[in-house]
Amino acid sequence: MMPSVRLTISKDDPCLFITAVGKDRLPVFRTDAIKIITCGAIDEARTSCGFLLFAYVIMPDHFHVLTDSPRKPSTVLQFIKGIVSRRVLGYLREMKYEASLRKLEHDTWKRNHRYSLWQHDSDVFSMVSESTFMQKVNYVHQNPVRAGFVERAEDYRWSSARFWKNCPNEDEALKVDMDKIVWRRS
Repeated sequence: MMPSVRLTISKDDPCLFITAVGKDRLPVFRTDAIKIITCGAIDEARTSCGFLLFAYVIMPDHFHVLTDSPRKPSTVLQFIKGIVSRRVLGYLREMKYEASLRKLEHDTWKRNHRYSLWQHDSDVFSMVSESTFMQKVNYVHQNPVRAGFVERAEDYRWSSARFWKNCPNEDEALKVDMDKIVWRRS
């Protein structure tokens, strides 16, 4: 359970817009099974790192999350990417998806990891204003619409758009902490 934290978006309390891209833009997150695992892993990272999650979308080859920044941005990113990577690669090994694992192989580097789920150029953008925050929320939710997956953002299962439209499903894969934001303007 998250502590009872409230956030006013500001220079003192910036939010983070994080983009994590699959290695070589492979559609790592294409299947519902992997998306469910990814949602669980993001939730696990949220609990372990202690950040709030305000918005997200999981696309076939990348995902975006908007969080607060209770720690250094690089630490938040490390928790998210590390836990997602362990859970997804673990699933691929368990299911013996050897072809998928081969695509994620690389020359041994950093701590002798055999596989890499990620491009090395993840983005972390700090947001200090409500207007920038809302631009990113809208950008995230419009991703599946721009990709032609759905006509309306709230129809895409793997995003927080329904929360922002006040119509969440009872079985949402990942809940968000919108209620923790203290808005300066009404």
